[in-house]
Amino acid sequence: MIEVDALGERLSALRLCEGDALAGMRRSLEEQGQLSALVLFSLTGELEIIDGFKRVRAARALGWPTLAAHVVSVGTIDAKLRLRELHEGRGLTELEEGWLVRSLYREDHLTQSAIARLLSRHKTWVLRRLMLVESLEPSVQSDVRLGLIAPRAAVALSRLPRGNQQAASVVVGRRGLTVRQTEQLVAELMHEADPVARDALLARRLDGASPGNPPDHVGFVSQETSQTG
Repeated sequence: MIEVDALGERLSALRLCEGDALAGMRRSLEEQGQLSALVLFSLTGELEIIDGFKRVRAARALGWPTLAAHVVSVGTIDAKLRLRELHEGRGLTELEEGWLVRSLYREDHLTQSAIARLLSRHKTWVLRRLMLVESLEPSVQSDVRLGLIAPRAAVALSRLPRGNQQAASVVVGRRGLTVRQTEQLVAELMHEADPVARDALLARRLDGASPGNPPDHVGFVSQETSQTG
């Protein structure tokens, strides 16, 4: 058993952990107890979480002092790769994949070719994921982490110039736009070459006007629930 208060969450920056998922994990711990061990690794003498962020946060909220854990002997790069492997069944969102690629590229100083080999992906896939997170304003990425907008909506917003992304994210969150509606909003904004016209369009959308329907529109889908990853 490992004391949960001593565990580091350095790799949590690579994952989404929304409020609904955390509440569900808390209920699961209360009703069924811990069903699977945490996966940890040692970094400079401290234990860091690879898998089990929600379990640890839920346990802390419940006042549980310890959880069962398995410590693996890996370095930081292999820990990040293990994090991805442990979620292959459900899959990471595009943003989470981008955060992983950026971390390996910027923090661990791996080349894009090396990352592609480690992830068994083509180099163009690595470049697309890197460009996604580096073109998306940090404030919009924070909106995703907070559950204000869906990860796929953020991917759509990444097509906009940085100066318009946050304002558009506010519209998406406050008006509860679906991913399809978000894509339509982005298309309308990209069609407006004048920055003043873009600002006016965003103001109208924030006031409640829905994005225009393209000719092949067949009806909006229901509001997408953000992936927890």
